Amino acid sequence: MLHRLARLAVNPARSCPFATATARAVPRTSVAIQTASRFSNLNGFRGARMYTQPTLRQQNNATGILNWRTLAVFTATGAGLLYYFRQEKARIEVAKEEERRLARENTIIGKPKIGGPFTLVDQHGVTTTEGDFLGRYMLLYFGFTNCPDICPEELDKMAEVLDTMAKDPEVGDVITPIFITCDPQRDTVEEVREYVQDFHKDLVGLTGPMEEIAKVARAYRVYFSKPPKVSPGEDYLVDHSIFFYLMSPTGEFVDCYAKDQTAEVVSESVKKHILAYVADGGKIEKQLRPRAAASAPSA
Repeated sequence: MLHRLARLAVNPARSCPFATATARAVPRTSVAIQTASRFSNLNGFRGARMYTQPTLRQQNNATGILNWRTLAVFTATGAGLLYYFRQEKARIEVAKEEERRLARENTIIGKPKIGGPFTLVDQHGVTTTEGDFLGRYMLLYFGFTNCPDICPEELDKMAEVLDTMAKDPEVGDVITPIFITCDPQRDTVEEVREYVQDFHKDLVGLTGPMEEIAKVARAYRVYFSKPPKVSPGEDYLVDHSIFFYLMSPTGEFVDCYAKDQTAEVVSESVKKHILAYVADGGKIEKQLRPRAAASAPSA
């Protein structure tokens, strides 16, 4: 008995099966926990190296490549746009200068082409062409000497415009007034001479063959007509357009004025055109060019 107790004291685990199982289990559990902990730490460490580190490296490398490529693209695009805008600006400036040049050379840009060559006879029997009036402004009116009211009223208005311009120190006597008949069958040289002297001392009266009258009327877009059947000696009226035509010293159409526009309105407009022409370097003659006398063709 004493001998067994001594053996138990030396090795207590062998005397108790539960204690022995517990003692044996503890080391195994501890080892398993330590092993699992190490395995877990190892996997975590390896996971960081296998996934996190390469991903960061790829992101860093990709970011660097994108920046250089973007910079190169932006630089090339910016240089291209700068070149384009400079070229476009230069093109626009050239176009504007061309427009200014054409505007200086031709004052009828954007206006209908009115006017043209003609050969008629004035109230003194002198053959007259459009070239005889170049160098001065021309103010033309188409009518007929037997007109009862409209033509006299319009020619009176024309005379008022002429006097207003002549008295204006900024303008002066730079306009030649012209009356062209629409009724050459009745408006002979003598009839025209007697008619125009009642309105203004400078008014030029023109007549001529019907073919020439029709030609100049078409050139100035003037409509006129008389009754189709007229007996010899029968009185009649001629329907015609009622406008003043302002022509430049170079023979170009400048403006036109209708019947309902007053002398004041016409004078203001004419002055504006003349001053603009002079400001742009235009030259105006103060006197009408002399014309050689010639025999008048039959009217």
